[in-house]
Amino acid sequence: MPNPTQAPARSPDSRQSPRDPAAPRVTELKVSGHLMTLDPGLFCVVQTANAPGSASGLPGVRLSLPPSAAGRAEGVRISTFREDGWLGERDGAALVRVVDGPAQVLVTIYQAPEATPEQAPRLQVLRLSGEAPVPGALAQGAGSRPTPANADVVAHVQRMGDLGAAFGEWMGTRGSRLWIEGFGIAPREGVAPSDIEYQAVLGRDWLSPWVEGGKFCGSRGMALPLLGLTVRLKGPAAGTHELSYEATFVDGSASGPVQAGEACQAESLAALEAFRIDLRPTAAASASARTPASRRGGETKAERPAPAAPGRKSAKRG
Repeated sequence: MPNPTQAPARSPDSRQSPRDPAAPRVTELKVSGHLMTLDPGLFCVVQTANAPGSASGLPGVRLSLPPSAAGRAEGVRISTFREDGWLGERDGAALVRVVDGPAQVLVTIYQAPEATPEQAPRLQVLRLSGEAPVPGALAQGAGSRPTPANADVVAHVQRMGDLGAAFGEWMGTRGSRLWIEGFGIAPREGVAPSDIEYQAVLGRDWLSPWVEGGKFCGSRGMALPLLGLTVRLKGPAAGTHELSYEATFVDGSASGPVQAGEACQAESLAALEAFRIDLRPTAAASASARTPASRRGGETKAERPAPAAPGRKSAKRG
C-alpha cells in the first residue's frame, strides 16, 4: 500500500528545462599553430590564394610572438596591413623585422569546422632585406602630432612622427635622408576617400595589398621604410579626375612624375624620402564646370524683352 506522505515519483525528463534560445552557442573551430624561425632581417609574409572564405571571414591567419618571447619583444616587430591584425584574403600580408635573431614567430591558422586541411591558407615568406639594422633605429619615433587642417596626405616620417600635406605639396623633406614608414590619403574635397586607393612598394616587383582612402598603409615607429608608392582612382572619380605623383629617395635619386597605377620607386630600391601627389579634374570635367547652364541643356536663361521704341514727339501746331 503506498505511503500517503510520499511524493509521487517524477519522470527523469520532468526536471530538465527546455533549451534557452538565448543561451550562447559555441562553435569549435579548427585551429593549428606553427612556429616559424627567422634570421635577422626584414621579411614579408603573404597569404597566397586559397579556397573562398565563408561569411564568418574564415579561414583567417594571425602572426604573433610566442609566449616565450614576451620578455624580448623588442627583438621582433610585426606589422600587418589591417588594423585588427588579421591577414585577410584581399590584404593578407605582414611585415616582420627581426633584430635579435634567430627568432620565432607564432603563426596561427583558424578554419571553419567543416574545412579540410587542403583548404588551409598557404603562406609565402619573402626576404626583403638582410641588412643589419641601424643602431638605435628601433627606438620609438616621435609621437603623432596634430596635422594641418588642409592635409590631404598624412605620413609617418622617421624621427619626425606624423606629418601632413595638401595635394600638390611635398610630403616629407627632400634631401633630409629621413625615410617614410607609412602614409594615408584622405581627400578633403572633390574626391571621396572610397574612390582612391594606394599601395606601398616593399621590394622589387613586390607591393603591399591595396589600401582604401582614409586608411593607413605601412607602419609607425618600426624602422620599416617604404621603398615607393602606387596610387590610383576608382569609382566616379576615375572619370572626373586624374592624378600623377613623384618621389625622392634617401640615396638622392628621384622618380616621376608617373601616372595613376604606376609604381613610383628608385632603381636602387632606396627608401622613400618624400613624395608629391597632384590631383586635378580632367579637362572634360573642367570644361563642363565652366560651361553655362544654358549651353548644357539645363536651366535656360530668361531673355529680357527688348526695350520699347521711344514714342515720336507730336509736331507743334501753330
